[in-house]
Amino acid sequence: MTEGLYYSVEQVAELLGLHVRTVRSYVRDGKLPAARIGKQYRITHDDLEAFTGLPITTPRTTVVRHSEASCIVEIEEVDRHTVDRITTLLTATAATRGPGEQRLRVETSYDPDRHRLKVIVLGGLADTARLLDYLDGVLTS
Repeated sequence: MTEGLYYSVEQVAELLGLHVRTVRSYVRDGKLPAARIGKQYRITHDDLEAFTGLPITTPRTTVVRHSEASCIVEIEEVDRHTVDRITTLLTATAATRGPGEQRLRVETSYDPDRHRLKVIVLGGLADTARLLDYLDGVLTS
């Protein structure tokens, strides 16, 4: 699991609670084996464990995945009053984002000659699904 894992001097200092200069001193004195790559040192996981005499566990980093939905909804035979209701609902929903939440983008285009509304939604999966559910509620009522 830790095979091929390398640490920088800064990472070793953080893991061991030491100053960076102290770790560099151990490396230069030969107390802590390290490979020099360019101007930096890299310490293997096994060498670090041998140096400390203890198993080293690295803190797990949380992987944050980005996902976004994009959808186009075409609604035919819709009157101007319903278009106004839908547009107000969608823009109000998109504007009420909490701090740190992914932005929800909504564009609407209405063709009065064909009585056709086109809605374009870009945003997070859950928010887009919720917005489409609202839209369905307006259209089926």
